Amino acid sequence: MSNLLSPNTQVILLLTAPLIAGRGEPSRDLLTPSEYKRLARFLRDKQRQPADLLAIDAEELLGEVQPLIDGNRLKRLLARGFLLSQAVERWQTRAIWVVSRADAEYPRRLKACLKDDTPPVLYGCGDAAILDAGGLAVVGSRQVDEALIEYTEGIGRLAAKAGSTLVSGGARGIDQAAMRGALEAGGKVAGVLADSFERAALNREHRNLLMEGRLVLISPYDPAAGFNVGHAMQRNKLIYALADVALVVSADYEKGGTWTGAVEQLEKLRLVPVYVRSNGEAEKGLEALRRKGALSWPNPVTPEEFVEALAIQVFPQRKAPSQERLTLPSAKEPAQEYEVQNKSSQTNMRLPSPGVGAPPTPAEELFAKVKSLLEQMSTPRTGEEVADELNVSKSQAKEWLQRLVKEGVLEKLSKPTRYRSSAASGRLF
Repeated sequence: MSNLLSPNTQVILLLTAPLIAGRGEPSRDLLTPSEYKRLARFLRDKQRQPADLLAIDAEELLGEVQPLIDGNRLKRLLARGFLLSQAVERWQTRAIWVVSRADAEYPRRLKACLKDDTPPVLYGCGDAAILDAGGLAVVGSRQVDEALIEYTEGIGRLAAKAGSTLVSGGARGIDQAAMRGALEAGGKVAGVLADSFERAALNREHRNLLMEGRLVLISPYDPAAGFNVGHAMQRNKLIYALADVALVVSADYEKGGTWTGAVEQLEKLRLVPVYVRSNGEAEKGLEALRRKGALSWPNPVTPEEFVEALAIQVFPQRKAPSQERLTLPSAKEPAQEYEVQNKSSQTNMRLPSPGVGAPPTPAEELFAKVKSLLEQMSTPRTGEEVADELNVSKSQAKEWLQRLVKEGVLEKLSKPTRYRSSAASGRLF
């Protein structure tokens, strides 16, 4: 990951980051996540980028933004160049890299899964390539007994033997046990931290692992930020979004970040299938999550069994794999049914393991070709234009376009409704 910040990233940091380099207090003008989301949508619709807020014609653009966010407030934030330079110098001396949604290096999995809720900025240390590898997310309570710690370390070791990345939150208890087991067995780990990122990046035990490319740490919050309950809750969705499958080892019933994050996945986001621990003493929290649709962890013993557990492609509250249709939807079939069949394509960016999964159907091969063509669109097109160029019905084109938007391959523009390639635009900020 480059230490150089792109112009867009610099502006996003000026608008949203505390830039705490010493004992100073962060600006009270900082844009909240919802405010920045509105600003990003405005700029995108105007075919502009964050860096344009510091361009020669910035005064005109700031005037157009006025109905959304006070222009004087934006000017005060954009004038924090000296603070930014101090913060960047501090981060660089600690090997901390920074990437924004406007950068091509930003983890594609997060963009594809979280869309506009993707954090504007990520701070990281270590090999960023690990973030797009998928794998198993392991989450759980902080206060657990030693038997559960040993059990979780064993899951981490098995993930390493299976060549699967382990994703967790770095908190004491279950998170750290899973990460420790994987690292001790030679595996790769992605840790999503909610606080004290700078301290973790400087930890002596972490340094060699970070330099060896086996550990990557990231956080959407300032490296100097301390613990915050809201931050701990919000980072949960990042953990799930970076994985193919999640396992909840322990969860307090109806309280705590682990419970809240798991319920959010099962009832709202549905980014990945969720397992819950199925052996040992039954927990009220885990049983409640199972009733909400979580699957029982199959307790794999061999690497092959582990890979099979991660190959599940449907949500537990939906139909079983044998019941799902493997055809493209027609105009008479609801699009949401097709989302279930193809959810793995949104979250699993690795090639399937040999012998796992069925070969692609003709419909899937056709969609792959359509995807390849539309990824290369250099200018926005309407749904009707796409249908004409592909010589298919408007309804079929619409379903393909909707799916590619969900996968993060295309962007949907408004006024009028058009579609363009995310890769070509370079403006998913």
